Amino acid sequence: MGLLDRAAKSAGRARYAAGQGLRSAWYAAQMQAVRRRAGGFDRPGEPEFRPSRGRPDLAALRKAYVQLFLQDRANVEAGLYPAPDDLNLAGLPGALKSARAFLRDAAEVNRRRLARDGTEVRAQVPEGTNRYPAYYLQNFHYQSGGWFTDDSAELYDTQVEALFSGTADAMRRAALAEISREMKGRDQRTQRLLDVASGNGRFLETVLNAYPKLRVTGIDLSPSYTDAARVRLAPWTNAELVHDAAEAMPLDAESQDIAVSIFLFHELPQKVRVKVLAEIFRVLKPGGAFILADSVQFGDYPSLDGLLEYFPHGFHEPYYKSYLGWNTNEALEKQGFVKERATLAFLTKVTVWRRPCHNARAPAVQD
Repeated sequence: MGLLDRAAKSAGRARYAAGQGLRSAWYAAQMQAVRRRAGGFDRPGEPEFRPSRGRPDLAALRKAYVQLFLQDRANVEAGLYPAPDDLNLAGLPGALKSARAFLRDAAEVNRRRLARDGTEVRAQVPEGTNRYPAYYLQNFHYQSGGWFTDDSAELYDTQVEALFSGTADAMRRAALAEISREMKGRDQRTQRLLDVASGNGRFLETVLNAYPKLRVTGIDLSPSYTDAARVRLAPWTNAELVHDAAEAMPLDAESQDIAVSIFLFHELPQKVRVKVLAEIFRVLKPGGAFILADSVQFGDYPSLDGLLEYFPHGFHEPYYKSYLGWNTNEALEKQGFVKERATLAFLTKVTVWRRPCHNARAPAVQD
């Protein structure tokens, strides 16, 4: 490597470190402001929550945090995806607007937390509709509107970044790295990618920035988030958004080359997880890859198990506790998937699974 190449790499690393450091500080400050206003996450009169798995090792948490960004930058330098470019003056007014909206809404979130009211949204969904299963009609994270308002779809990105101190996009990019490994040597114009629970389209936007001619489909059960994704992905005519359930996808069998799911499975009851896995297996082509990115589980960072145990207590995550001990490997293997690799990206675990090329079929799903 020549002197100019080394200088360019050093400059790139410096820009990355400055940008991501400033970004993390921005979101961490918002979360600290919320915590100060909330006065902690235990209800008044309740005993302090004491995790049975011990206090988290904060040094281990910081180490995992730093390692996330080191790996993210290494992925950029390896050419797996472009360097993040979401920190610029043009985006400042939008960032300030989102921060103000997030801090205003935090008071309502805190009210629900104190009341332990995570099902308020059920009264807001039109009566007589049977499109939405009961497990879905909840204010996950005590969020205003659940998954059913435009305001929720607009606030979500800021909420999740604040919660994870500006690491959410970097954790998602660990899944993009696996997509890039799958795409190596392929003509993106011939490939189909499915994002299961695509939300407001933030991850698919990242994918399309890296692979602008890739044919992508996002499926999500939220009407508001699906509408927001359509607006966000409007520049790409090769992007399709479907408003429907992941456990009954209106997609042809063996139609997708790659499927990805980010932060979905910990918000599903165990029986529904199995149904979604069966659907993903069904729509993948033989030889296709399923990239699963979700919360780390018990044992991934043993010294942080107490932190994971606390999360469903401090936030409304009704199925997260069961997910922490869910045997993910066994569930996917029962569907017929073959595991290829796994990596940890701070508080996210990314695993890559393959539908075998032979004609084996997944067993019938048991209700």
